[in-house]
Amino acid sequence: MSNTAFITGATSGFGRATAIRMAEAGWKLVLTGRRSERLQELQQQLAEKTDVHILTLDVRDADAVKQAVAELPENFRDVTLLVNNAGLALGTEPAQDCDTEKWQRMIDTNISGLVTMTHALLPTLIAQGRGASVVNIGSIAGHWPYPGGNVYCGTKAFVEQFSYGLRADLAGTGVRVTNLAPGLAESEFTLVRTDGNQDAHDRLYEGAEPIQPEDIAETIYWIASLPPHLNVNQLEMMPASQSFGPFSISRKS
Repeated sequence: MSNTAFITGATSGFGRATAIRMAEAGWKLVLTGRRSERLQELQQQLAEKTDVHILTLDVRDADAVKQAVAELPENFRDVTLLVNNAGLALGTEPAQDCDTEKWQRMIDTNISGLVTMTHALLPTLIAQGRGASVVNIGSIAGHWPYPGGNVYCGTKAFVEQFSYGLRADLAGTGVRVTNLAPGLAESEFTLVRTDGNQDAHDRLYEGAEPIQPEDIAETIYWIASLPPHLNVNQLEMMPASQSFGPFSISRKS
């Protein structure tokens, strides 16, 4: 089996770091993202290490996803690892104050885009069989709700349950499925969520020693490199600085 990774959302954060890590290990890469210039820069950066095919692609566009997979060059068709990384959070307001367009964009990206991409690549992964893998990037938000998380938490809960259901459906094929659920991680995530508020980004991560994209990339590489008889169903990660607090109680005045 050749080693070819298909990584969505590869222009920043976890996706970009994972592309670099897999390239260092000699994996061929199919990288997708919405920002063409960043994809081209990454392709040039990795060209000396491995073969890279880039696709300017929005996972919300189901027809474009299907076409991109159907038209992969011959050298990149034997995908053995799908990393469903493309996703986002938008807004921190309570549900009653939220913009439903932001809700819909999270649903379309985090849920619809992920399942469409997965479905398009399943025949290829099943054909590869034993040792092929799907790694879905979930979140601790899929387990532990928080104020302002509303739809984002719901989308990540879906990713977890979809991963489990997919694992059940793929029993006997040799294809492995993992829900990787990071906690506090430093990337462009908060800038996107707060419409570019650098102060909010800095306050969130200051002094916290958050997870870094390279930590997630190393974890994905480990999952994909495990002996083919092993499957990591769920892996939840937090920085050591992050833990649990008491339940909130609203008291009558």
